[in-house]
Amino acid sequence: MKKARNMTIGKAVIYLVLTLLSASIVIAFWHLLNLSLSPSYIATKGGLLLYPRDATFDNYARVIDNRYIWLGYKNTLIRTVVGTVLQLFFTAMGAYVLSKRFFPHRTFWTLFIVFTMFFSGGLIPSYLVVKNLGLLNTYASMILPGFISAYNLVIMRNYFQSLPEEIEESCLIDGAGRFRIFLQFVLPLSKPILATVALWLVVGHWNSWFDVLIYISDDTKFTLQIVLRRIIITGSKEILDTSAAANAAEMESVVSSEGLKAACIFVTTLPILCAYPFVQKFFVKGIMIGSLKG
Repeated sequence: MKKARNMTIGKAVIYLVLTLLSASIVIAFWHLLNLSLSPSYIATKGGLLLYPRDATFDNYARVIDNRYIWLGYKNTLIRTVVGTVLQLFFTAMGAYVLSKRFFPHRTFWTLFIVFTMFFSGGLIPSYLVVKNLGLLNTYASMILPGFISAYNLVIMRNYFQSLPEEIEESCLIDGAGRFRIFLQFVLPLSKPILATVALWLVVGHWNSWFDVLIYISDDTKFTLQIVLRRIIITGSKEILDTSAAANAAEMESVVSSEGLKAACIFVTTLPILCAYPFVQKFFVKGIMIGSLKG
């Protein structure tokens, strides 16, 4: 009875902490939403906004009318799609090889890859490598430096080790090669871990900004997070300068810097929030199997 009571109290504490954490996140987003819909005389007052007053979409109209936002969307989509597809495929290939017992010295190579999780060359050597390869101001500089994640590779390797070897043996007897087995049998059976790693890669590419800040100086190749950073830090009214100059005085009475920043945050984060529920069902299964098996 005492053990059961302690378990009940422990669960109650965990649920309470998770509820408070979730509430803090939801309240913050709700405040930003109300702030983005508020005119300037309300947004500049400060404080927590629990409901919209005199709601207006002028902040969103100003943001959507800005060309830097759409350039940022284009660059972010290119980086996210190309980077996720390539990284996921090549990480899966490396993990599949390391999961096979017949691979020579696979323990050594696995430990060698894990070693890179704790030690790296540093920022300056990485920049010099990218510069000497002529990758500055290119999309490749956003993808290639972190092309293979050691953590993702180990997680996928452990998952591949949990797959039954009898399936591959029967395919080999039927004359299928290793690459065909990998494409037509291993990958379809690994949808949970592929969806999990793909989610990590998508979120990582979508939210990444530091590498763009280092390697990219052409403002036409800035990603969405760099545009958002410039708007928040440098000042929204200088960057969000639209072509509707004739209505500038009219917009000034409705639009505020705080409302513009809130609208920009929602415009940049909403797509990734909408994509998350579609892969959430694979997330828990993939991460649990990939981390515990093998």
